[in-house]
Amino acid sequence: MPPGQTESPVPTIAGDRLWDDVVATARFGGTAGGGITRLALSEEDRQVRDWFAARTRDLGCELSIDAIGNMLALFPGHDATLPPIAMGSHLDTQPLGGRFDGILGVLAGLEVLRALKEAGCLLQRPLAVVNWTNEEGARFSPAMFGSSVHAEALSVDAALGIRDRDGTTVGDALEAIGYRGAEAPGARRFAAYLELHIEQGPLLEAEHRDIGIVTGVQGLRWFDIEIEGLEAHAGSTPMGRRRDALVVAAELVLAARDIARRHAPGVITAGHCVVSPNSRNVVPGRVRLEIDMRHPESAGLEAMEAELAAAVRVGNDVGTTSMRRIWAKAPVAFDPRCVAAIGRSAAACGLSAVEIASGAGHDAANLAALAPTGMIFIPSRDGLSHNENEYSTPEQCARGTQVLLETVIQIDRLLSS
Repeated sequence: MPPGQTESPVPTIAGDRLWDDVVATARFGGTAGGGITRLALSEEDRQVRDWFAARTRDLGCELSIDAIGNMLALFPGHDATLPPIAMGSHLDTQPLGGRFDGILGVLAGLEVLRALKEAGCLLQRPLAVVNWTNEEGARFSPAMFGSSVHAEALSVDAALGIRDRDGTTVGDALEAIGYRGAEAPGARRFAAYLELHIEQGPLLEAEHRDIGIVTGVQGLRWFDIEIEGLEAHAGSTPMGRRRDALVVAAELVLAARDIARRHAPGVITAGHCVVSPNSRNVVPGRVRLEIDMRHPESAGLEAMEAELAAAVRVGNDVGTTSMRRIWAKAPVAFDPRCVAAIGRSAAACGLSAVEIASGAGHDAANLAALAPTGMIFIPSRDGLSHNENEYSTPEQCARGTQVLLETVIQIDRLLSS
């Protein structure tokens, strides 16, 4: 706190205004089922980025865009020489995704700035709201590469060269929507980073808690499994003489399910399958499976990967199988000071809270290597996410945003003391 400044009541966010933003941004890529399809660097992504840019300029922010398309809106503090406290998340969605995953963290950051500006409250440090490029990984793989490039875990050139399934590169897609910026990724460092997000799981709702104090993010590994059998006529090839690649794939999916059950709380998902030639009357000759594996402990990930690899080798009895790890993120623990500050903020707001580990990956996991980092969860109805029926109430969104505001102020005072 600057010399001579006295502690004043914390400003209050406007829940109705925040909800209006949720409704307004849902039109960019809105679906008939009430959800959103807004893939990274698509036309719909351009539209919501333009909306975000306009709102930050309304607040008097300085907006910068880096070479991978990350957007950063800088709001002044008393001392412009200090690195900012950043808030944010992402604007892209899954196909047929929801209206809250990711974007709520960006909208909450905007609302924090509005509340502070309306109250005439200037913190010691500048504040930043960030939109990270391609958090979801639905169009371009791997996920979270905007924050990965910022954290120097992935090179800019490597990220720009990634292609989607149609062959379009990230670099070309950024140029097409006008969001390939000039700033070097990672040029701006943060004093701390805070991210508000829906839980995307059932625990907060089941335990009737208002706020999840996120202690960390579980580790993650992605695998591509290739299975090559032999295409054959469906009517004239006896069952005993078939080399059916899809049967092997089905057995591997079941094996993956059983491996995860043996290593609880680990989870494994076979989320994408490509079958060739994909014809009703042809025995499948080739299959590619895309596997997502997660566990809060590195040892758990190692054990699950070893067992999955063994199951893949068994598939060689029918055809030729291979497994390639294409991406890995180690488990991450968040900064104890941020975790404690979120807990104090929830208590100050009169809200019930519980410490929780994140089952999903988030940009905050990449930022944790660079600055003190914390995450705030609010409940998701029925635990749904990556789904058109994803929902959190206006009151839940407002409560989480008020906790975010309280925590930003606490972190500013902590770092300035």
